[in-house]
Amino acid sequence: RSVLAALASKVKRLHGRYERFLERTFPRFYVLYATFTKGIQALFLEVKEIRKIKSKMSRQRLSVQQLPYREMERLRQVRRDARGTRFGAATPGSASLLREFPEEFPDSLFSFWRQFRRDVIKAIPIGIIAIPPFANFLVIVLMYFFPRQLLIRYFWTPSQQIEFLDAYDSIRRDLYPDVVKNLALAARSLPEPQLQKRLRELCAEVQRGSQPRVAELYAVRHLFSGSPLGLNKLRVSHVKALSQVLFLTPHLPAFFLRRRLRSHVLEIRHLDRAMLRLGLGQLSEEELKAACYLRGLNSTHLDMAECRAWLEQWLGLSCKLQVSEASLLANSMVLLSLNYV
Repeated sequence: RSVLAALASKVKRLHGRYERFLERTFPRFYVLYATFTKGIQALFLEVKEIRKIKSKMSRQRLSVQQLPYREMERLRQVRRDARGTRFGAATPGSASLLREFPEEFPDSLFSFWRQFRRDVIKAIPIGIIAIPPFANFLVIVLMYFFPRQLLIRYFWTPSQQIEFLDAYDSIRRDLYPDVVKNLALAARSLPEPQLQKRLRELCAEVQRGSQPRVAELYAVRHLFSGSPLGLNKLRVSHVKALSQVLFLTPHLPAFFLRRRLRSHVLEIRHLDRAMLRLGLGQLSEEELKAACYLRGLNSTHLDMAECRAWLEQWLGLSCKLQVSEASLLANSMVLLSLNYV
């Protein structure tokens, strides 16, 4: 044991000298090297944390929706790969909102592990390449030339994270006008002329650059429960656009597109319930920005106050909607984000 301890100590000293040499001589290269090292550590910590949460769920017989917000969000984060008044400790309306929540929820437990497995599988080749001594040079070369294509989020530098989140948001924002256009087209099929006019005017205001008020959206919520605006009744082009807003592939049969979209929208709704219980005042800046981004708003260049203000609006709508009104929640990712700030 003493020999192994001495050997480990010597390796550690050599590794420290190696890192200091890189930092002094090749500062830009060292940033990539440090990012890779921290990424490996973060990945293993993530695995450990997920195992702890799964063990807790098994031991206490909890469903995903019964977890605290941060644990539920951690499971959602491993599935991806870049979502009233202030909901702090308590607000006058928060208790009544929580009482209004129905108990039904989709059985989407296994979907929470989907992206995490993809991340791990994607990271395996990088891990294998890095095993031989000093082979991490090759990994760093790959990181430099193909970071977004070959690496998972653990190995992105802070500047790359902002750059890639902006790039992904730009892709989905190209679909936002299509969502509003499809919504306006669907409004023409409403049987009541007055309701048809109200929804078409709302869409027109958004297309002119205005942001609708939460009260206006809530007032038309019942239109999104059945034909033609319910998730199961939307036009396929509308469903495809909404799927891409959530970074879901549109290249599936309509039945699977609708089912997958509904599952993801309701997962966000359950996260909203957990966030309401925790309170926006308890979230860090990073958590606030991640929550906004998930729900359709590019938060990379917003401050905490702007993120919190937008989430207050979002929760003011989401936490009042029923499961049957999930279509309004999906469309609100565009309606509340397109012209914000």
